[in-house]
Amino acid sequence: MTKILLTDVEATLNLGMTLGESLAAGNVILLEGDLGAGKTTLVQGVGRGLGITEKIVSPTFTLINEYRRGRIPLYHLDLYRLEPQEVAALNLETYWEGIEVVPGIVVIEWAERMPYKPDSYLTVRLTHGHQSDGVRVGSGTEVLTVGERYAEIIPQNFSYS
Repeated sequence: MTKILLTDVEATLNLGMTLGESLAAGNVILLEGDLGAGKTTLVQGVGRGLGITEKIVSPTFTLINEYRRGRIPLYHLDLYRLEPQEVAALNLETYWEGIEVVPGIVVIEWAERMPYKPDSYLTVRLTHGHQSDGVRVGSGTEVLTVGERYAEIIPQNFSYS
């Protein structure tokens, strides 16, 4: 597990851009963290790294936003409002296996609600930083890789502090 200190919103965006530039179609990022921890900001950075110019917003009410105008598609899912049995009914594997959709990067917010996961994925766990004069200063981030697909990306590209 790699631990990263993200000192501000720009650092979170930069981490996402690194992921967007480094990952390939079929890669999955599972995001965990409290409300306001920076999950959507990280996805916005991934979009920038993919060359997506559309505004990226959280799909809290739509569940899935698809962005197809980048280097490869970005599939942004938000499971906040769902129970695990409802998540199972979504057949999420159609996205990471490229079934019925063009293969792309799949980013899932509130991934802890998933009753099953792909064989290989990257988990990014974001936590709130401390407060200084009412302003959040930094956030702790843990990056965990499952499967060999991500092993080479993490040590080489992640040095945010």
